[in-house]
Amino acid sequence: MIEKVVTLDNISLVEFLGVENKTIDSLAAAFPKSKIVSRGNQILIKGSTAEIVQIDDILNSLIAHYHKYGRITEENVQQYISREQETPGAPTGQDDIIIYGTKGTPIRPKTVNQHKLVELVAANDLVFALGPAGTGKTYISVALAVKALKNKTIKKIIISRPAVEAGENLGFLPGDLKEKIDPYLRPIYDALNDMIPYEKLRYYMEREIIEIAPLAYMRGRTLNNAFILLDEAQNTSPMQMKMFLTRMGPDSKMIVTGDATQVDLPAKQQSGLREAIRILGGVKGIGFLELSERDVIRHKLVRDIIDAYHKAGNNNQP
Repeated sequence: MIEKVVTLDNISLVEFLGVENKTIDSLAAAFPKSKIVSRGNQILIKGSTAEIVQIDDILNSLIAHYHKYGRITEENVQQYISREQETPGAPTGQDDIIIYGTKGTPIRPKTVNQHKLVELVAANDLVFALGPAGTGKTYISVALAVKALKNKTIKKIIISRPAVEAGENLGFLPGDLKEKIDPYLRPIYDALNDMIPYEKLRYYMEREIIEIAPLAYMRGRTLNNAFILLDEAQNTSPMQMKMFLTRMGPDSKMIVTGDATQVDLPAKQQSGLREAIRILGGVKGIGFLELSERDVIRHKLVRDIIDAYHKAGNNNQP
């Protein structure tokens, strides 16, 4: 076993360690093979090199969280522990935080491929991110858009998706096209609510600084100085995809996300996403990334479900 000491400088020990050292108890329960002891303003860790690296990363994240928000909750501790244990070997540290959520939780890439997505978006103005449900491709993309807006590198966020029914009938829903498709955009709204306080989000949406709209609303527009996200792109037709991609104006970034195994188009209709990947594969300035079951960060069963369907050959491909 080796040892490491972490010093808590300029930190209220009661606020950081919790009642009766609850923070240390949570860490000890998560890493039972290691010994974690608090002595004054120091935390002594004894264990294997691999576990010490993980515990040290968690503590550094908690220290940074404390200095930013002035307190540590049990929920914060469990979130950092879960992130570290779910993705051992993934890049860690404070530099990978994209933004802090509304509850003070750091939003960051949690897998190697999610880190690659962040890097691709930084290096390219157009990125295609493909992968199954739960891989975080949409959530990370929304976080990058929100970060760009907060940093004032763009003036607005535009998020869209095609109005294709996934086994349900839009015609029976009330309202116009936007109102009909809003329920299908619920994951986008949920992500934004995680990242922007309610009143500020409402302000942005009322002034169309953040715009969430069906793909049909993009026709005829030029989208300047914007961060543009097309979600569920596997359900675009080739014509719709070309229309969307050619909306991109100066000083804009665009991310196209989709799952080529979940196409809801009529059986004989080609997916615009597949065609775009084939045609644009050699174009400089466009990044491509394929996420896999290894990147699934929902419930652990989701990864097994995706893998089981994949093995059964049920990919819903036209």
